[in-house]
Amino acid sequence: MDWLRLQPVLMQAFLAGLFTWGCTIVGSAVVLFFKHISRRLLDIMMGFVAGVMIAASFWSLLTPSIEYAQGSYGKMSWLPAAIGFLVGGFFLRLIDAIVPHLHLSKDISEAEGISGKAQKKLSKTALLFLAITIHNFPEGLAVGVAFGALATNSSPEAFIGAIGLALGIGLQNIPEGAALSIPIRTDGKSRLKAFYWGSMSAIVEPIGAVLGAVAVMTMTAILSYALSFAAGAMIFVVVEELIPDSQTNGNTDVATLGLMVGFVLMMILDVALG
Repeated sequence: MDWLRLQPVLMQAFLAGLFTWGCTIVGSAVVLFFKHISRRLLDIMMGFVAGVMIAASFWSLLTPSIEYAQGSYGKMSWLPAAIGFLVGGFFLRLIDAIVPHLHLSKDISEAEGISGKAQKKLSKTALLFLAITIHNFPEGLAVGVAFGALATNSSPEAFIGAIGLALGIGLQNIPEGAALSIPIRTDGKSRLKAFYWGSMSAIVEPIGAVLGAVAVMTMTAILSYALSFAAGAMIFVVVEELIPDSQTNGNTDVATLGLMVGFVLMMILDVALG
């Protein structure tokens, strides 16, 4: 494999991961100016994030997964998408069951993950941080896979599609950063500490982006599986965490509208740019 030829693609994936992380930092900076945020607004933000992730999973990941598989699988091109999607969901379920974490709408007594001394020693801030970090990784992975695919398909459409995915995930990272830093600030931490924890929750995104890009560049046969794997992981996060968190505080209608706006915005980005 010509690594010199592939280095620009890898660098693009890394820069895209840095961009999505930077958007989280921007969102987390809200805590430097506000200590509280209304639960209604927080639920709208969570709904918006869920909508973006659902649309990105379909247009930017599942659809390309099926298209890439058509040459090798023909009428069975749905197979890699189906397998990768389910494996991605089960993988996130495993991580969710192992890593101690706390959903934004829950009390610390409702922390999830493996129980025991490790979980009991973690603060509410650390548990919230881990909850967001768990689903930031598949977002970074999705970006990396999209850019890594350019090694085999360097068409302008594929490049613009990867850019659109990075823009969409970066866009939803802004409210996500605020949704983490504000509760940490409300829990009694200083503005700087809340900003730090909110910002660092997405440090896994450039790491995931590089890993995703390297994986599909070194093993091109797994490209269709990798794209759908990222989609399955993202959908698991949406259904298991984001939608329930946005729907349990009496703001069902506006949270649902937020989801629809996020979905349409990401759809427009993907179709218009791709």
